[in-house]
Amino acid sequence: MRAMPDSPRPTNIRSRIIGVTMLVAFIMYLDRVCMAEIVKSASFAGDLALGEKETGRILSAFFFAYALLQVPAGWASDRFGARSTLTIYIVLWSLFTIATGLAVGFATLLAARLLCGMAEAGAYPTAMAMVRKWIPLAGRARASGMVALGGRIGGTLAPFLTIWMVVHMGGWRTSLWIDGTAGLLIAFLFWKIVRSDPQSHPGVNAAELALIGRPKIEPPLTGRELGHALKNFSKSASLWCNSAYQVFVNIGWSFLITWLPTYLKNEHHVGEIEGGRMVTCVLALGMAGQFAGGWYCDWATRRLGLRAGRVLPVASAMLVAAIAYACAPFTGSVWLFIACCAAVSFCTDLANPAMWAFMGDVGGRATAAAGGWGNMWGNLGASAGALLFPWLKAHGGGDGKYFVFFTLATAMLLAGLVVLPMNATKKLLPNER
Repeated sequence: MRAMPDSPRPTNIRSRIIGVTMLVAFIMYLDRVCMAEIVKSASFAGDLALGEKETGRILSAFFFAYALLQVPAGWASDRFGARSTLTIYIVLWSLFTIATGLAVGFATLLAARLLCGMAEAGAYPTAMAMVRKWIPLAGRARASGMVALGGRIGGTLAPFLTIWMVVHMGGWRTSLWIDGTAGLLIAFLFWKIVRSDPQSHPGVNAAELALIGRPKIEPPLTGRELGHALKNFSKSASLWCNSAYQVFVNIGWSFLITWLPTYLKNEHHVGEIEGGRMVTCVLALGMAGQFAGGWYCDWATRRLGLRAGRVLPVASAMLVAAIAYACAPFTGSVWLFIACCAAVSFCTDLANPAMWAFMGDVGGRATAAAGGWGNMWGNLGASAGALLFPWLKAHGGGDGKYFVFFTLATAMLLAGLVVLPMNATKKLLPNER
């Protein structure tokens, strides 16, 4: 029962929901991106001396585990509600982040990152389902962009904050312990603020429910229904196009959060602190892209309709990202190179709100599971990307960087092409709003 009496003016609990979910995305990305800075720090190298192949496996392990649990973790949210499941996920990945700082060698470090990736798997699929329930159709892309913006802020600040903590606060282990403790505090805040449905929140009045669209209280998605949903997923051309997009874009984008710090250090001889600032600049452009992408997608949807409005922002953004990567190896200065990477970051995030909104459009009660399906393929792509860079560099012949960046550019171009057949008007489950 809602404790707050109805009043003519709508309450604004949905903004609090989006705000605290942005905070969750912030700490999730901080915990995710920090390892790219840690593995190239002097503190880490002096403690756990790993080769480039072992480092690639550590960076890849997170994304591999994250990918495998996307669908089951998303279904758990559809089945048991966003509030309890996401709180549990935050607590678990925060504890595993702390455990990463206790690793004593390659095996324990690999295990900790695998477990952290598994625990984070359900976060974004759950957030997609929350946006669908709390935000009306006309504003879903902007709300999705704001949640993803929280992640990009975390990813943007992670390089600088991580290396600062490593240098000034006792080394790489301490930085992970601080990140994990902050996550536990955010888990408590999320539990206090969030409810899985607007109808069950004590602070929501009738006017806000009307503004949201008076959503129905939906039955949870059972295990049998999940099996039916997965069959529909496997038959959906739109979802396969979305999945292919996720693979290609994450192959391209993962370079920015895994190997870019090391590339700047080895190829451009950039110091740790300055390199952290440069990577922060690159990812900061993504923040602007998330915000602009939400408005771009909602505008395109109003002008062109649901199908074209979801596709145009993605296809146009990927074309520009492909051009930026193709130009990167020809830049004469490190800052021109950073500008190319920043353009990729901006365009990747410009497309992101449209992809989130698409999942809400087609997913219905299985939105979190559908979001997990797409994220699964995307993070398999990110896992492959983390392993791909050193292989491309080694087998590129002569100066391997051209092979690297032309491959990344091709991945972005393919990402823009495969979304063209997507149709957000076709629901994955029948009779879903």
